[in-house]
Amino acid sequence: MLEKIKNNFNTMTWVLIPVAIAINMAVGQAVAILKLPVYLDSIGTVLVGVICGPWAGALTGALANTILGLTINPDFLPWWPVAFIIGLVAGICADYGLFKSWWKVVLTGFIIALCAAISSVPISLLVYGGITTGGTGMITAFLVESGKGIVAAVFASSFLTEPVDKITTAMLAFAIIQGLSKRFIARFPHASNVETDEAISRTQLYIAIGVVIVLILFAIFALQKLTGA
Repeated sequence: MLEKIKNNFNTMTWVLIPVAIAINMAVGQAVAILKLPVYLDSIGTVLVGVICGPWAGALTGALANTILGLTINPDFLPWWPVAFIIGLVAGICADYGLFKSWWKVVLTGFIIALCAAISSVPISLLVYGGITTGGTGMITAFLVESGKGIVAAVFASSFLTEPVDKITTAMLAFAIIQGLSKRFIARFPHASNVETDEAISRTQLYIAIGVVIVLILFAIFALQKLTGA
């Protein structure tokens, strides 16, 4: 096990981790300001998990939330176990070949979403009483006002928003990878997890961008219809 963990980390991994954390911070803060019903604060975490390995992804997620919680917004700090799981699951899925085509990335995003939803519900209930900040909290509050119990509302909002969020996150990470030089990607420990054919990669990039746009528009529309905003 120790050898498998060590194999996730080379010089390029340590270079990518702070870049990935910066991506998480920048996109996550932008989404929080816009109060979208998604987070998109794990793009860098998934990226590292895919091309560096599951343990590198897990470390990136945990570090990102810890740094965000200590420097910008303490609300991020309790979620570091969820971020750890996201990076770990993304890397495991990629190791099993689920990051080589866009439809497999959709499946990866859904698997990550289930794991994130299951692990986030207890934190939401115990730390925040079920009502968190951002778009998900708005959905939970709306469901509570509609007569749902707090536990049922938290579960419902998590399982409604997580698939859209994590599939979008996985597709954005996929789009970044498809846009990078394959010679550059080859320098990372788990470069074999991604498609290396340049022509196929360009097509996959266009598809990924299209899926992301559709998912984000759907999330915005769904929140407006649900809350009557």
